[in-house]
Amino acid sequence: MIRLSELKLPLSALPVVPLRETQAAETDDDRAPLPHPLAALRVLARQALGIADADLIDLKVFKRSFDARQAELRAVYIVDVSLRDPTLAQTLLQQHAGNPHIVPTPDMAYQLVATAPADLPLRPVVVGFGPCGMFAALTLAQMGFKPIVLERGRKVRERTKDTWGLWRKQVLNPESNVQFGEGGAGTFSDGKLWSQIKDPRHLGRRVMSEFVNFGAPPEILVEAHPHIGTFKLVKVVENLRERIIALGGEIRFEQRVMDVDLTTARQVRGLTVLEQATGLTYELRADQVILALGHSARDTFAMLHQRGVTLLAKPFSVGFRVEHPQSVIDRALWGRHAGNSVLGAAAYKLVHHASNGRAVYSFCMCPGGMVVAATSEPGRVVTNGMSQYSRNERNANAGLVVGIEPVDYPQDAATFIEAFGPLAGMQYAQEALYLRAADALAVHPLAGINLQRQLEANAFVLGGSNYEAPAQLVEEFVHGIPSASLGSVVPSYQPGVKLGDLHSALPDYAITALREALPAFGKKIKGFDMPDAVLTGVETRTSSPLRMPRGDDFQSTNTAGLYPGGEGAGYAGGILSAAVDGIKLAEALARQVVDF
Repeated sequence: MIRLSELKLPLSALPVVPLRETQAAETDDDRAPLPHPLAALRVLARQALGIADADLIDLKVFKRSFDARQAELRAVYIVDVSLRDPTLAQTLLQQHAGNPHIVPTPDMAYQLVATAPADLPLRPVVVGFGPCGMFAALTLAQMGFKPIVLERGRKVRERTKDTWGLWRKQVLNPESNVQFGEGGAGTFSDGKLWSQIKDPRHLGRRVMSEFVNFGAPPEILVEAHPHIGTFKLVKVVENLRERIIALGGEIRFEQRVMDVDLTTARQVRGLTVLEQATGLTYELRADQVILALGHSARDTFAMLHQRGVTLLAKPFSVGFRVEHPQSVIDRALWGRHAGNSVLGAAAYKLVHHASNGRAVYSFCMCPGGMVVAATSEPGRVVTNGMSQYSRNERNANAGLVVGIEPVDYPQDAATFIEAFGPLAGMQYAQEALYLRAADALAVHPLAGINLQRQLEANAFVLGGSNYEAPAQLVEEFVHGIPSASLGSVVPSYQPGVKLGDLHSALPDYAITALREALPAFGKKIKGFDMPDAVLTGVETRTSSPLRMPRGDDFQSTNTAGLYPGGEGAGYAGGILSAAVDGIKLAEALARQVVDF
C-alpha cells in the first residue's frame, strides 16, 4: 500500500454529520464510522500518483485534520491506497522517492515480545491503574503473565460518585478523587489521545486501537487530535479491566502500597500493602514491580525516598485556569465556519516567552468543557480541566501555566515541615542542607512537593477554606485590581469560586509573566484577553515534580526489579504517552523474566 499525505479539500466537500451525543449513555451514532468524501479523495489520490481510476482498488482514511491558516478553511487528509498491480505500486514509489507525501504504508501491527514461562515463580505486580498501569497490566496479561494490580483508589464508577461528592457537597475522599482511582487522573479530563513523543513502533496506534476495542468511538483512529471524554472513558476503562481479568490478571482496589521490601543488594522482594477497607496490612511477595504512579502520589514518593530509591527533582509548571465563551474561541479560530458540526469546538495552543525569562503556555486545553476541583489532599485547592465527548458546554478552558525549575523550589526547614510534618520535614531539610553543601545548586528530590503544597494550601485559604477556588477577571488581574463581580463569563468550577485578587496565589515571577502573556495572547487569538474572561486558581499538577531515573532495561538505576514509569516517574505527560510507557515497561519486565 501507498500512504499519501497533504490531500486537501474545502470544508464544503465534507459530508455533514449530526452533533454527537451529549449524555453519558453510548449511542449507535457514536460507534458509527465518521463519514468522509471518499470519491473526492480518490480523485486527489489519482492526481497525486498520475494513475487511472481502474488502477486504484481501495482507499482508506488514516488521518484527518483542518488547516485554518487561510480564510477558506480546508480539511487535510492522509490516506492509504491499494493498487490493482503491486508492480505499479513499486514503480510509483521509486518515481516519487524523496517525496515526503508519497511513501510506503508502514506496518503498524503490534507483536507481543514474549510469552510467560509455564513455571513462572511469582506473578509481576503493577502499582497504579491509570493509563500507564492499565496498559502495562493489559500487555502483561496478553503475554500470559497474569499480573496483580494494586490500585489505592476505587473502581471507576464508585470513584465518580466520590469525585462528585467534592464538586457538589464539598466533601473530599483523599483516596478516591480526580487523582486517585481506576483510570487515573486522565479519566476526569478531556480524554486527549495525542502526544508529541517519538513513536517509531507506532505504540500510540496500538493504544488507540485497544481503546476502540473496548468501546471508544472509532473516529479516534482518524482524527488528528482525538479525544474520548470523561463519560465514555468510564465504560472503556471498565471493559479494559474485565479483559485483564479474563486473561488471568487480578486487580485489587483500595490497596495502598506502604513500603517496599529490599534485599541488601537492593533487589525488590515484596511490598507491604494496606487494605483500606479493613485497615489491615499484608505482605505481598514480588520480584518484579512496575511503579505506574500518578503525579500526585506524594506519600509514595516520600516512602521511596526513605527506602533509598533514586529520585531527582524535575521542572514542572504552575498557573491558573482561564475560561472564555467557547463561541469566542470558535469565531477567532474558525472564522465564518464557526459552529460547523464537522469542525466541532475549536482548540488552541499558545506560548509566550516573557521578558523575565519565564515561558507561559496553554496546557490541557478543554474545548466546550469545565474547570474542576482536582485536589487529593484535605485543606488544599487544585484546579484541572475536563470535557465530555460532545464538547458542548458553554465555556472553553485551559491551564495558563508558567514553567518553573528546581532552583525555584523552597528548601527551608519551615516549608519542609509544613509540607511533610515535623519529623520527616526536619529530616528532608537537613538532607537539603547536606546536598547544597556539596553543590550550591543541588535540590532535594521532594522539594517540588513543598511548592505544590504551599500554593495549594494558600489557594484553599484564598477561596474561603471550603474548597471554593480563588478567581479574578482577566482585565482586573492584568492591572492588579481585585475583582468583586462577574461579567458575561460564568465560571464552571464547582463547588464555586470566590472573587478577589490572585496576585498572592503564585510566586511573583509567575504573576509578572502571566500579566505580560495575556495581552500577547489577545493579539494571537481575538478576544483571548477579553476583560471578563475568568482566571481560577491554582493549577499545580501539570506534571510530576520529580523523576525516578531508570536504565535502558527500564529498571530503577539503583533498585533491581523496580520499573518506574508513566507520569509519576516523570516519563509521560498525558493519557497516550503514559499508556505507551506502560507497554514499554511490560515488555522490559517480560524480557527480563524470560531471559533470566
